[in-house]
Amino acid sequence: MEFPEQLRDQRRKAGLSQEEVAEKVGVTRQTVSKWETGQAVPELLKGKILADLFGLTYD
Repeated sequence: MEFPEQLRDQRRKAGLSQEEVAEKVGVTRQTVSKWETGQAVPELLKGKILADLFGLTYD
């Protein structure tokens, strides 16, 4: 499974909206949407914050 699908699945399992994830990571909802559609990838620090948010490792 690729990153966009993993992000969307983890977000849904956590019961969070794109807006809620965006607030926790410090980006816009549109940015989270782009990550989930594969139009963009998070920079290193944001990726680490996402991993921590969902209780995952960043590798």
